[in-house]
Amino acid sequence: MMLLATSLLQQTAAPAAGQPVATTFFFYLLAGIALVTGVAVIVQKNPVHSAISLVFTLLSLAGLYLMLYAPFVAGVQIILYVGGIMVLFLFVIMLVNIERAEKEYRFSRQWFVASLAALALGAIFIFVYLKGHELFPERLAALPESANTQQIGQMLYVNYLLPFEIASVLLLVAIVGAVVMAKKRI
Repeated sequence: MMLLATSLLQQTAAPAAGQPVATTFFFYLLAGIALVTGVAVIVQKNPVHSAISLVFTLLSLAGLYLMLYAPFVAGVQIILYVGGIMVLFLFVIMLVNIERAEKEYRFSRQWFVASLAALALGAIFIFVYLKGHELFPERLAALPESANTQQIGQMLYVNYLLPFEIASVLLLVAIVGAVVMAKKRI
């Protein structure tokens, strides 16, 4: 405890120009919260408790994005994932009959096809990781490192408006499909 206080005092005594105060402490704090709540998402028996743990995990990741000077990504993390996706998860948790779901057989006969699809997706991820710079060279240099939220918004809504709208329509179709499937079960 004394070492922690000493290191915090040294960092706050004379911060360098443009360097945040106590960065290491807050990084480890947010990373620890993310790890603990991430494990809690998996080990919780109650799905609502898992969803709340996931909210804390996503909020701590947003804090880490802020520490990386990425306010746009942090804002999207909070608005989209914590705000939107978690509400959708909670609606699904409320619509699913948990008592009946616990008694049902959890593994279907499609596990072989699912594992093949997971292996193929993993192979694609590895391929893109290894050959990504050769596959998409102009996309990597499209936005400067010091881009702010306004520049990202301009690029998103001017240059990439069609893919953005296609993604929004796909999300709308997924939400309508989830509501229709939930209605059939009720």
